[in-house]
Amino acid sequence: MTSQQIRFDADLVRRYDRAGPRYTSYPTAVQFTDKFGLNEYKAAALASNQDPIPRPLSLYVHIPFCSSPCFYCGCTKVITRNHEKAEAYLYRLHREIELQGQLYDQDREVEQLHFGGGTPTFLTSLEIERLIEKLGQHFKLSNREDREYSIELDPRTITTDTLKDLRKVGFNRCSLGVQDFDPLVQEAVNRVQSVPDTLRLIREAREFGFNSVSVDLIYGLPKQNIPGFSKTLDTVLAARPNRFAVYAYAHLPQIFKPQRQIKVEDLATPETRLELLGLTIEKLSAAGYVYIGMDHFALPDDELVLAQQQGTMYRNFQGYSTRGYCDLVGLGVSSIGKVGDNYIQNMKTLPEYYGALDRGVLPVHRGYTMTRDDVIRRDVIQQIMCYGILDFEATAKRHGIDFRSYFASELLALEPMVADGLAEFAEPGLRVLPAGRLLLRHLGMAFDAY
Repeated sequence: MTSQQIRFDADLVRRYDRAGPRYTSYPTAVQFTDKFGLNEYKAAALASNQDPIPRPLSLYVHIPFCSSPCFYCGCTKVITRNHEKAEAYLYRLHREIELQGQLYDQDREVEQLHFGGGTPTFLTSLEIERLIEKLGQHFKLSNREDREYSIELDPRTITTDTLKDLRKVGFNRCSLGVQDFDPLVQEAVNRVQSVPDTLRLIREAREFGFNSVSVDLIYGLPKQNIPGFSKTLDTVLAARPNRFAVYAYAHLPQIFKPQRQIKVEDLATPETRLELLGLTIEKLSAAGYVYIGMDHFALPDDELVLAQQQGTMYRNFQGYSTRGYCDLVGLGVSSIGKVGDNYIQNMKTLPEYYGALDRGVLPVHRGYTMTRDDVIRRDVIQQIMCYGILDFEATAKRHGIDFRSYFASELLALEPMVADGLAEFAEPGLRVLPAGRLLLRHLGMAFDAY
């Protein structure tokens, strides 16, 4: 289990401030190729059924629609107020569920389900209910208390009745975007939402039986300042959500068109960004939240903290997750799945996605089959990202390698980071130190062959 202490060292964070993967997969999606197609995916699914003990399933369902753009957003989304577009999408999504369901044995329980977006609640309660029914017809949905069925919520559009409906169809976890309550920041990013509505949503989610509520914040947004973000943190902390995800804003207008609406001169300076990060860590730690790693904090009794302690946590395309042993089936436009040692991504645009399903075939766009070296390196990077401890001997045994000779150049590359106090070479191999816990991706990058 990782040491859960964290130390904010502004100089170190500044010195290592360079772009790198978030390691929601390894290899990252950059390596995916169209040489991996539908036949390769079908073979992977079939092979997964034939494992001596087939793995349970995790389903990710992508709903791409939003009624207005948030200027900071980098997600795959479709901006529209026309609800007929959702009806056209659902018609194909139901068809995809039928086709995907045929690939997996019916006794493989769905322990985990996540509706992401876009804005999943762009759909009506009835549409969501029918979608869950459809999933239940083609997959074995779990009714166990400890299942993890989560949905992303937009506090601007959720009513008390909607929340009750979501709970009724089986969701027991939710995450909601806040980003910042400062009115100037909200206006600058085109996401104006009221504090009372958001706090009501957190309170009601608990009352209706959601056993985990997560809140997303972003630092580095335009017009953001220390007093304003401090007030946001205090307001949300008073509501005591189970988890926080606090992301650094990445300004990439050349990739994400909505970000072109943001004025560069309004963005926080590098120094302010560092102060905002320091403030966040200080306030959340003082309030008793455990730093999981890579922007995530949780209360000590949260399932994510327990998974980290028990060794069942991993990173996937939704960030940190609690069921690393599941095969992940991605449903919907652009969604990504992982079955065995294979990654699979769906078509990235609606016309392509619709076209494939209208022809009666699964909308597989590209994917990747890991090599033995990828599998070894993924294991190493996961250990660093999830636990902050890399066990040389156990890793060597699992993969039949001599760890120190296999990773001789990587261990050499780590030495400057060890000298800087990010980590230490100590039993059972490499240990991340409190100052290095904010720089996990940099330690992981030392083992990245790409």
